[in-house]
Amino acid sequence: MAFKKTLIFSLILLLAFSLKAQKAPHTFTLSDSAFLLDGKPFQMISGEMHYPRVPREAWRARMKMAKAMGLNTIGTYVFWNLHEPQKGKFDFSGNNDVAEFVKIAKEEGLWVILRPSPYVCAEWEFGGYPYWLQNEKGLIVRSKEEKYLKEYETYIKEVGKQLAPLQVNHGGNILMVQIENEYGSYGSDKEYLSINQRLFKEAGFDGLLYTCDPPEAIVNGHLPGLLAAINGIDDPAKVKKIIADNHDGKGPFYIAEWYPAWFDWWGTAHHTVPAEKYTGRLDSVLSAGLSINMYMFHGGTTRGFMNGANYDDSHPYEPQISSYDYDAPLDEAGNATHKFMLFRSVIAKHLSAGQTLPPVPAIKPTIAINNIKLNQSAGLLDILPKPVINKTPLTFEELNQDYGFVLYQTTLTGGKTGTLELNELRDYAVIMVNGKRAGVLDRRHNQNSIQLTLPKGKVKLDILVENLGRINFGPYLLKNKKGITENVKFDGKEVYNWAMYSLPFKQVNNITYTNKKVANLPVVRKGSFQLSKVGDTYLDMSHWGKGVVWINGHSLGRYWSVGPQQTLYVPVEWLKKGNNDIVVLELLDSDKNALNSTKAPILNKLQ
Repeated sequence: MAFKKTLIFSLILLLAFSLKAQKAPHTFTLSDSAFLLDGKPFQMISGEMHYPRVPREAWRARMKMAKAMGLNTIGTYVFWNLHEPQKGKFDFSGNNDVAEFVKIAKEEGLWVILRPSPYVCAEWEFGGYPYWLQNEKGLIVRSKEEKYLKEYETYIKEVGKQLAPLQVNHGGNILMVQIENEYGSYGSDKEYLSINQRLFKEAGFDGLLYTCDPPEAIVNGHLPGLLAAINGIDDPAKVKKIIADNHDGKGPFYIAEWYPAWFDWWGTAHHTVPAEKYTGRLDSVLSAGLSINMYMFHGGTTRGFMNGANYDDSHPYEPQISSYDYDAPLDEAGNATHKFMLFRSVIAKHLSAGQTLPPVPAIKPTIAINNIKLNQSAGLLDILPKPVINKTPLTFEELNQDYGFVLYQTTLTGGKTGTLELNELRDYAVIMVNGKRAGVLDRRHNQNSIQLTLPKGKVKLDILVENLGRINFGPYLLKNKKGITENVKFDGKEVYNWAMYSLPFKQVNNITYTNKKVANLPVVRKGSFQLSKVGDTYLDMSHWGKGVVWINGHSLGRYWSVGPQQTLYVPVEWLKKGNNDIVVLELLDSDKNALNSTKAPILNKLQ
């Protein structure tokens, strides 16, 4: 009996010791010129990678690639609109499980830089803000306005519950936490920034906090006492001078966003930057002892309706594409590129004595699928939900709808020709008269009116409006409502009495297919294909018009023949041997009913 008690006591001690070892806190502090991890100089070689842009099942594989390139740290934003999609309803499950993302990074030997918003930019819908903030009367984002701060506090405390225990000073792997995001490009209110700092601390983020800004904005955006990191430049002397000027004459020196590439938007050429242009610059930064975060190391895909848009008075509305390949070192599917191999060679030169990089995992196998038939169909006008009736058109926000589409329907008196005007259309409209398409309007081209000749009698007018992505940067963050945001006029007179149908397309498993012929109208098509082996693949949508695709219930994002993106990446993790389902919502070309997939992406073809 005594032996048994001793054994149990020993096991309890062993368990307690191993738990303590797992949770043993590190220290991460600033010296005048370097970061100190457990008192020793530590150079962060970090790469940005966003958990929602990579299937959860692939997080670990992408992190192994990060290690193979020589990274010791991963940077990620946290996206408010994913975690609080509706006011007071939080979601940290599935692909939103950011704590699990951080824990996997730890298991793979990677530290984490956390950028928990409230604002992220990130080419992401509304810069990461949830749409419903716009329904709070008087609320002003990125300000000291009371309602905004209240919602922000609620959100950041939920994030703190998930992530504060994973900070380095609590035994986790989160080294530093960023407050706000390039705030100096937007405002200069230091009191607002200090409120951010207080809210973060109250949420449990009690380790190192920092700010980041481009050079011209750092004076506005840094908070005295916090490390001022810099974005977008890599001349070591300039980096050191600007940071020191804003941080009591000291370092450490951290480039929080180093851009070896760039993102794309619809209708504009694919952006690529030769790796050779950046290898020397990476070498000089590392040689100078600077820490760095590559934006992006791996972009992945902006799935669903989560892309943002740029817009200001000097250029038109520019919604971003679904591929976030970014010409990054790791491509959209998670394979090493030429850029990856060159950067790896540079980083290898800066390893400590006796340290070597793990081998680069092999390129993932790809498959091509021929002649995928979509034999089932449902005209969009045949699958409408119950409408909301109102005298004037309501915005998405007034309908409590976040993303997707709204169909606006009314009746006109016909027998005349006139101009149909949609004032402040946001963002893309398919106009239908008596069930036939009459044209489209596209905010990218400042289109808001179309000539219509109406037949005699009562005429049914349908306007399908797509939210192409809320603006994610600049002063127009505050003007981000979607749908028909003002009024509709025909022949100079305002049009009243609307039925509005919400079509958020959050899922596609509840559609009833009728297979009745749909001519020249938006249509949902469904099919299936059989696989004997699985692999990454790319749906070739270049012969289709515009729409969205789902495979086995997973949204792959938007396609649009204007380009430059013509394919949609299908991750191997979302395919299975045997039967696979595919659903396509096509807005413009209802005759299409077959497609192929290819072994390589097409990201550089304008049509």
